[in-house]
Formats: sequence, structure tokens, C-alpha cells
Amino acid sequence: MQIFGVDIGGSGIKGAPVDLDRGDLADERYKVLTPHPATPEGVADGVKQVVDHFGWTGPVGLTFPGVVTGGATIRTAANVDKSWIDKDAGALFSGRLGGLPVTVVNDADAAGVAEMNFGAGQGRKGTVVLLTFGTGIGSALFVDGVLVPNTELGHLELHGHDAEKRASSKAKEDEELTWEHWAHRVQRYLAHVEMLFSPELFIIGGGVSRKSQKFLHHIEDIKAEIVPAQLLNNAGIVGAAMHAVKGS
Repeated sequence: MQIFGVDIGGSGIKGAPVDLDRGDLADERYKVLTPHPATPEGVADGVKQVVDHFGWTGPVGLTFPGVVTGGATIRTAANVDKSWIDKDAGALFSGRLGGLPVTVVNDADAAGVAEMNFGAGQGRKGTVVLLTFGTGIGSALFVDGVLVPNTELGHLELHGHDAEKRASSKAKEDEELTWEHWAHRVQRYLAHVEMLFSPELFIIGGGVSRKSQKFLHHIEDIKAEIVPAQLLNNAGIVGAAMHAVKGS
């Protein structure tokens, strides 16, 4: 069974048909840049470009980098335009896609669900935390495989700042940090999350997951197991498609 998934991020909008039997992309993903400012209208145009690239005419699952309640309503917009707040994203995207049925879910929650079903969290019980490091830091919290939605742990305070302002991959790029220096910031952040939730497993997702060999060995003194996401940066697309089936 194939469903289309779209992952909306602070820097890019990427999507592809997903083979839900395998938990993997059924075709090479297509990506466009996220417009700046990332207004609802501009992002919806980007989503339409991605979907139209494949000539897709069925259900579409979309992720959003913020809190999503009621299956469609946006409550936070840390890394996109503030005009998203209280927007009915489901109606917006469906309208822009010519009435196609759509579902909308928090981006890290989608990535987490994909990893728990097809990736690094498969079969894991207890408390598992997936963290996506990109423009910000997204989080997905699972207890015995059940998602606790919209946790937004990237906004925990770390040394007087939102953690994502210090430890996201964007912070690494903006401040031109070495992998080792950045890993030490990530370590301090993980220690804070571990103090609050005592997880058995941290899954590190986002674009940096494919470069885990550059930084994971620099992270020390964390009791939980730390592993890279197995679906790498495609987890959000897969999770979006899974959510579309659940919501249909």
C-alpha cells in the first residue's frame, strides 16, 4: 500500500510516495526550499509543488514543525511565520491540493512513530525519546510504544536559552562549531532531558543522523542508550504517510 508523505521543515519541504508495508520511500523524494518568510500561503505552494511533481491524486499526510491539535490546528510556530498560529492547516492544504484528503501531524511525532515501527525503536519498551536536530530540535516521547504527542522538548531552557537555540544543527552551522564542540552542547541537553524523563533509549534523528559517526562518540556520561535514527531524514515522510492512513 502506498500513501504520499510530506515533511515540512524550517529549511526544506520534501515528500514522496511511501510503501507502508516496508516503511520506506517508494520513489526518490523530491524537495523544494521552504519559503522565507514561511507563511501559510507560501508553504502551501511548496507542498503543492512537491505533490504535483509526482502527479499524486490520493490521500496526503503532512508534518508540521510545531504543535498540532485536533488533527489540523496549529498552536505553535517557532521556526515558521507566526501567522500559522491557530490556522486550520488541514483545510489550507486540502484546498491548495484541489480537495485531496490530508492529515497534519507534528514533525517529530511523525518521525518517532516511523522509527518505533520500522527503525531504531522497533520492539523497544519503556521510555524512548526521539530527538530531531535540524532548524530546531523536535521531540517525540514514547512510553511502552505509545506516543505522548506534542512534547516540544526543544524549548526546554538550556543555559538561559531555548535548547534549540544552542544545540540544533542550525546553531552548529550559524556558529561554525566543530562536531566535537557541538556534541558537548548536545550532551548537556541530553543530560537535562534524561534528568526529567529517565529514558532507556535516545534516538537521534534529523539531517545529522546520517553523520552520527562524526559526533556520537563525543557524547559521554549519558545513562540511556543513544542511537541514530535508522530511517535517517526520511522518517518524517514515512510517519506522515502512516498518520494519513490512521486519520483516513
